Amino acid sequence: MYIKFGFVLILLFSLFGCGQPVASGKLEKVGLLVPETIDDKVWGTKGYKGLLKIQSELGVDVFYKEGMNDEFSIRSAIDQFQEKDVNLIFGHGSEYAAFFNTICKDYPDIHFVLFNGEASGENVTSLNFESHAMGFFGGMVAGEMTNNDKVGVLAAFEWQPEIDGFFEGAYFQNENVNVDIQYVQDWNDVATAMKLLDAMIAEGVDIVYVAGDGYNISVIERLKEEGLYAIGFVSDQSDLGKGTVLTSTVQHVDVLYELVAKSFDSGELKSGELFYDFQDGVISMGKFSPLVEKSFQTDLQESIEEYKESGLLPNQL
Repeated sequence: MYIKFGFVLILLFSLFGCGQPVASGKLEKVGLLVPETIDDKVWGTKGYKGLLKIQSELGVDVFYKEGMNDEFSIRSAIDQFQEKDVNLIFGHGSEYAAFFNTICKDYPDIHFVLFNGEASGENVTSLNFESHAMGFFGGMVAGEMTNNDKVGVLAAFEWQPEIDGFFEGAYFQNENVNVDIQYVQDWNDVATAMKLLDAMIAEGVDIVYVAGDGYNISVIERLKEEGLYAIGFVSDQSDLGKGTVLTSTVQHVDVLYELVAKSFDSGELKSGELFYDFQDGVISMGKFSPLVEKSFQTDLQESIEEYKESGLLPNQL
């Protein structure tokens, strides 16, 4: 198993010479565990960028470890972090719920943070993106832009809230649309994702919401080859092709990491499960393709602003 330990060097003259805020409360140092790598250009990379944002905004030492997939490796990493006075650790994924909830009692001076999972320990917090709405607005784009009235969702797991949101949004925008939903059952299984994509293409699907961050780049590249379209996921993926990626549903992990670190530093970070949405500035739509009419973009943004204020989606008004 490949494991890499990293320390991000702080340049003191650039960090503290510009009047930037620094941690002045509970926060000492920060650690990050990722299940795969920080170089995947999607989920792992977003976690690493979040770590860098904490470093630059709060002026603390930060560390990371890659390939953290089993209890032995995770405990070993936590022990090393503890020796370096780390007292806030991010486990970058839902898979860390089982580990953190079990071992948190052995590390009472460390607060553990994970994503999209249950949090049962007194020093464990789970961060959850309220992603139903982002799926809805992505679905509206697909419903508006489809030529065949056939769009698809290539998701990792059934529990993803953005899937139902996408279906509702696509149907709200276009009552004639058919939504083909397929599940890879893994965030990173590119081979299975491509087989499911082939079946979608054969059925005439012309827009795919690629709701899995481990295989979405490969899927988008294939859609580009076929002259078809994608809705990006987690990151703004417009750089993969403005003629292919109509927009993206973006989760600003770096912003959320900073919010959580500041909350912990001030002694206000709660244990349990916390939820974040458009209203918190951590979810947004990405850049739009020039193919998407400006008038529709304006209407969509107005719907998003209405949602921020009222908490109601367009189909609930």
